[in-house]
Amino acid sequence: MASRQSRKGILLAVALLLTGLLGYAFWPRPISVDTGQVRRGTMMVTIDEEARTRVRERYVVSAPVAGQLLRVTLEAGDAVLAGETELARLVPVPVSLLDARAREQAQAAVKAAQAALQFARAEVGRAEAASQLADAEWLRNLQLYRRGHVSASVRDQAQQSARAAAAALKAARAAVVQRQAELAVARAQLEQHSPGNAEAAIPLLAPVSGRVLQRLVQSETVVAAGTAIMEIGDPERDLEVLVELPSAEAVRVAPGNRVLIDHWGGPQPLAGVVERIEPRGFTKFSALGVEEQRVNVLIRFDGEPEARRGLGHGYRVEVRIIVWQDDKALMAPSSALFREGEQWAVLVVQGNRARLTRVEVGYDNGRQAQIVAGLSEGQQLVLYPAPELNDGTRIAPNPVD
Repeated sequence: MASRQSRKGILLAVALLLTGLLGYAFWPRPISVDTGQVRRGTMMVTIDEEARTRVRERYVVSAPVAGQLLRVTLEAGDAVLAGETELARLVPVPVSLLDARAREQAQAAVKAAQAALQFARAEVGRAEAASQLADAEWLRNLQLYRRGHVSASVRDQAQQSARAAAAALKAARAAVVQRQAELAVARAQLEQHSPGNAEAAIPLLAPVSGRVLQRLVQSETVVAAGTAIMEIGDPERDLEVLVELPSAEAVRVAPGNRVLIDHWGGPQPLAGVVERIEPRGFTKFSALGVEEQRVNVLIRFDGEPEARRGLGHGYRVEVRIIVWQDDKALMAPSSALFREGEQWAVLVVQGNRARLTRVEVGYDNGRQAQIVAGLSEGQQLVLYPAPELNDGTRIAPNPVD
């Protein structure tokens, strides 16, 4: 009898052991998940696009009259000075002697050119006075701004006025050089028909200081009036960035938006500011052959020219236009968000369980999402939640940040 009871006890123990083993084998295991933390910090939303640099004010020097262009010795990159550097020499085409009427017309052209030169020099004086006044106004507003007496808008307007006055002065001085060249052309046209002066060469002087951007003609040749010979500009101080944005992105950009200019070849990104958004779009085909409407956005550099040493005309860069920024934003990883009906939701880690939580999302830059409501700083969220994860599912958290 005792032997039979002992056997039953052994069988019962074995049955219980098998039941426990089967229960352990089929008991749901915790799902291993990666987790990220809700934190507070600086968040920005940017529009990223490839762009290129260009000289803002480029000058194409052309032949004032038809004639024989002597060989051009300047090369791309050579420095030039306004009104001093000789870019090329042009020998006008010889013609017959002028009759009395034609000579009077040539003399009148010389007088008109002299009057235009005097007017241009007077404009330089006016522009110098305006520039000095604008500079003084800029310095005065800058000091008032530092003392807190004027707003940043007033300071920026004074700075813009100073820059505009400096540009006007630069244009006035270039006009003087142009009028000097016109006077030289008029005198040459009057004198080239007299015996012994048919082969007098006309020097073409640089209208502005800068560098040779492109030499369009090099060898000695006969050119027609208006033939482009050389393109000059100042890539060191007059450089800007041109970016072609899709029209749907361009409407999000406004003048004054800060810009980060990266992958230009230097160790640090450069700072820039959106200066102008052109009102007219144009059609462009992408690399995949998709037709797109693009808009030109112009960006000026914000900083000293020394910081971008080496950049030239037509160089490739990448720009990040900041359309929104918050230095104290509550952020969650974008990979933790998923749709729950018509709302956004996340799985919050509570112990070894995942808890479904609905949230309200603001901006999203693809890496981080602004959390408006539903979460607090320091909470851990499940990243890339799998379909089998539900509210209350056992998990094994694996923090990744």
